[in-house]
Amino acid sequence: MSTEQTATLREQRTSFASFRAIMALILREIATTYGRSPGGYVWAVLEPAAGIALLTLIFSAGFRSPPLGTVFSLFYATGILPLLMYIDLSGKLGQSMMFNRALLAYPRVTFVDALIARLLLGLVTLLSVHCIVVIFILSISNVSTTFDFTKIVTAYVMLVFLATGIGTLNSFMILSYPIWQTAWAILNRPLLIISCIFFLFDSVPEQYAKYLWYNPLIHIVGMMRDGYYPFYHPNYVSIGYPILIGLVTLMAGLFLLRRYHREMMDK
Repeated sequence: MSTEQTATLREQRTSFASFRAIMALILREIATTYGRSPGGYVWAVLEPAAGIALLTLIFSAGFRSPPLGTVFSLFYATGILPLLMYIDLSGKLGQSMMFNRALLAYPRVTFVDALIARLLLGLVTLLSVHCIVVIFILSISNVSTTFDFTKIVTAYVMLVFLATGIGTLNSFMILSYPIWQTAWAILNRPLLIISCIFFLFDSVPEQYAKYLWYNPLIHIVGMMRDGYYPFYHPNYVSIGYPILIGLVTLMAGLFLLRRYHREMMDK
């Protein structure tokens, strides 16, 4: 057997071992996060649905119509669902090193496997939840509009890049400085207010809008609403801005984990 064939065979074995490790981590994640009964997945759907229902009840009592369209629940869903997806994905990725600390002691399981497993499971679960919630809202509200799925998919791509990058960097920060998990949770609390969930960025006074623009979630929510409301054209949205932040933090997180994660886990 030639040297090239040996190298190819070694790469195939490594890839297969990595695939098996990722699948094992996903199955473990399912059992521990959502439990062995359907109740865990039911709660994953009920949590955002209950939040949207509460917002709809509160604001429909005080206002005659939402800032966009005529259905309060759809307007808030296009804002709160991306926000919750970002928080959930980045949070799970941030805890991946601590959650899989015992398994990462095995040479076959790498920190990249742990990150990929949590990312894949989170994406499948959250996208399914989003589809269920939106379809339910559309079925009970009889909304007649044309959706731009290209823009909706673009918003999700922006969101995945941002959440993956932030989560990967936070996985190193939490592993190195456990207090960072609490600090980051506190820093994220204002996101519900400053991410244009309840209002449109276009309605923000210019003296505040120029600072609010630097919140990457503003662009994701704007792009998402652009896909659901064909008459809404948010000129402020930058597709590249959240993706750039995601790529920079992802590269930084992967570099730091590759360089220091063994040292941190041995402490």
